[in-house]
Amino acid sequence: MIFFMVMLFGCKSDIKTIYIYGEIDTLPEMIAKDIEFIRSDSGIVQALLTSPLMNKYSGKKPFIEFPDGFKVQFYDSLLNVKSFITANYGISYEKKKRMEAYKNVVVINNEKNEKLNTEHLIWDQSKKIIFSNVAIKITTKDEVIFGDGLESDETFDKYEIINPTGVFHVSDDGGE
Repeated sequence: MIFFMVMLFGCKSDIKTIYIYGEIDTLPEMIAKDIEFIRSDSGIVQALLTSPLMNKYSGKKPFIEFPDGFKVQFYDSLLNVKSFITANYGISYEKKKRMEAYKNVVVINNEKNEKLNTEHLIWDQSKKIIFSNVAIKITTKDEVIFGDGLESDETFDKYEIINPTGVFHVSDDGGE
């Protein structure tokens, strides 16, 4: 009987140790395959996120992980795809309304026929902007521009490049 009680208390210590190291909290609360998530405002669809796999984690800092990549399409008022973002990995922080894309991140603006390539991009859903602080490459119809990062509206329509380099056209608005 004493041996059994020692073993019982020994097991409880091990379980407490697991809780202390947080190993139990690293398991997803929910796993979903082939997901589609629609973001709308006043019944108007603004964006569609699709992913082959989603892991949802709860706790003090809940987040959603897209370990097999994702695609987000942004729509205009007529439901035409205005632009989209794809990446090989993504993580979304629900409370912050912030999503981060990693590995082979591509943003395409269909209306302007422009493409952004980078390895890390952040989408701030509250501010409706995307930005990066790592190397970027923007390909337009006539130019290829490199930079150390950028900030843009979420549809990649208007953007500002940090330390741009490359061969690109500069218009002279004040001369003849």
